[in-house]
Amino acid sequence: MFFYLLSVILVIIDQMIKAWTVNHIVLNETIPFIPNLLSLHYLQNRGAAWGMLAGHMWLFIPITLLVSGLIIYYYHHDNVRQPLYVASLSLLLAGAVGNFIDRVRLGYVVDMFKLEFMDFPVFNFADTCLSLGVIFFIIYLLFFESKEE
Repeated sequence: MFFYLLSVILVIIDQMIKAWTVNHIVLNETIPFIPNLLSLHYLQNRGAAWGMLAGHMWLFIPITLLVSGLIIYYYHHDNVRQPLYVASLSLLLAGAVGNFIDRVRLGYVVDMFKLEFMDFPVFNFADTCLSLGVIFFIIYLLFFESKEE
């Protein structure tokens, strides 16, 4: 149950941040948030990570559905209930679904976080969930999986 609850909460947070961004920031406008660290910059990403494959939105929809299905399958069939594993799958699912909603509803993904201390593409909360999900999954594989077997 925690798996789905966390995923839903994270998707709601993602969609709320995106709605606030669209309603309060002009497209391509940058607003300082944390000086020298983070700005809010409304961007419409019509591709995958870092705008790769822009204009191929049709490709991302079936891939996202497949990946989301696999995440749910692994949650139900692995019988692993280690908290880090469950959290990693929840984060991955929430990130995939959050960006999927944008792609289907808008035809692009709303991005808004811009790092000021380095040259890095603008990203969103769903992207952060995906990144943390991958990091947590790697930590699980390295330090916890062998203990469960």
